[in-house]
Amino acid sequence: MTVRAIVVGLGFAGSVLSRELAEAGFEVLALERRSQIAGNMYETVRANGVRVHQYGPHIFHANSGEVFDYLSQYSDFYPYTHRVLGRIQGKLVPIPFNFTSIDALFPKSEADDLEIRLTEAYPDRERVFVSELMNHNDPAIERLGKFIFENVFVNYTAKQWGIPASEVDVSVINRVPVVLSKDDRYFTDRIQQMPLNGYTPLFEKLLDHPGITLRLNTNAAERLSIDAASSRVYFDGEPFDGPVLWTGAIDELFRYSLGPLPYRSLNMVFEDLPIERYQKAAVVNYPNEEEFTRITEFKQMTRQVLPEDTTILKEYPLPYDPEKRMEAYYPIFSAENQTLYDEYRALGAMIPNLRFCGRLAEYRYYNMDAVVERALQVAKEVIRKYAKR
Repeated sequence: MTVRAIVVGLGFAGSVLSRELAEAGFEVLALERRSQIAGNMYETVRANGVRVHQYGPHIFHANSGEVFDYLSQYSDFYPYTHRVLGRIQGKLVPIPFNFTSIDALFPKSEADDLEIRLTEAYPDRERVFVSELMNHNDPAIERLGKFIFENVFVNYTAKQWGIPASEVDVSVINRVPVVLSKDDRYFTDRIQQMPLNGYTPLFEKLLDHPGITLRLNTNAAERLSIDAASSRVYFDGEPFDGPVLWTGAIDELFRYSLGPLPYRSLNMVFEDLPIERYQKAAVVNYPNEEEFTRITEFKQMTRQVLPEDTTILKEYPLPYDPEKRMEAYYPIFSAENQTLYDEYRALGAMIPNLRFCGRLAEYRYYNMDAVVERALQVAKEVIRKYAKR
C-alpha cells in the first residue's frame, strides 16, 4: 500500500527527505512557501549574466565522503578552496587570522618574535583558539589574543548579533581559530567543492521523481493544523495519518502559541558593477568601520568569465520580524531560547506522525553536509517505521 507523506520546506533537509521517501515508494506532497526550490542555496542569474547565491554565499565542505557521494548523483562538482580576507586597521589580511595576518599588521621584528613564541607554545597544534591566547601566561601572546579579539571579532560580533560591542563576551569566540602557519584556507575539510552548474540545478534533479508532487507558493502552516487533544495532524481540515516532515520554523507550526523564537536576519544588497573584478577574495569581512559585515563577489566562486561585469553582495544584519516577511537566518542561542524550543519540541513529540528536521525546525545551525546527513538519517527512520505497518 502506498503511504502518503507531506514534506514542508524544500531546502536541503526537505528535498533530501522528499527524494528518499519517494525512492522508498511513498507518495510525497512537497510544500514550499517560496516561489522556488533550493531554500537558502537558491541561485539565480542577474541581468548582467552573473550567477549569484540569492541568500548569501554557500560553499560545500565536508570530511566524510558519504554526503558528497550522495549529492554527486545529482550534480557534477568542481574543487573550490574558499579564502576570506578581513579589513583590519586599513589592511586586508587573511581570516582566520594567521602568520600572514601578523606579518601585515605588526612590525617585522615583532611579527617574527610572535610567530616564534606561538610555534614554541603550541608545538603540536595547527590551530589554537583566541580564548587560549588571551589566557596565556606569556604576556606577548596574551596581548596578541586581545588584539585579535578587539580588532577582528568584537565589533563584527556586535554587528552580527545586534548588541553593543561592550557587551560582547569572550565566550562567543571560544571556538574561533587562529592558524599557526600561513595556511590561508577558510575551511580545512578534506572535501571542498561547488556544484558545477550551481545549486538550483542540483535541487531540480534531486526533486525530479514521479513520486514527488511539488507545490510552491504554499504556506503549509495555513493548511496544516495540530489537534493536541487527539494527537493528530489535520491537512486542509481532514485528518492526515501519514508522515509529516516539517523543516520550517517550529514555532510557526504551533501558531507561536508559546511565543516566537528569536532570530537574526539580513538585508541583502546586491550591486551590479561594470568592472571585471571588485575585490581580492571571494569574501571580504568588514569587522569595524562599515554597517555591513561582509562583501561577497560571486564570480570568484562560480568561475564565470565575464570580463566587463561583476556582482557583489553586502550583508547588513538586522533584527528578525516575521510580520515583515523577513528571512530567519540565524537562531539566537541562549538558555532561555533553548528552553522555549524544548517546549515546542515537547508539543511536537505528542504527535506520532510528525517529525522535525533542519535548521529552522531544530533551531540550530547546520552546515550543508550535516543537514543532508541528518535528513538521510530521519528518512531512514521514517521508512523503517512505516515499513512495519
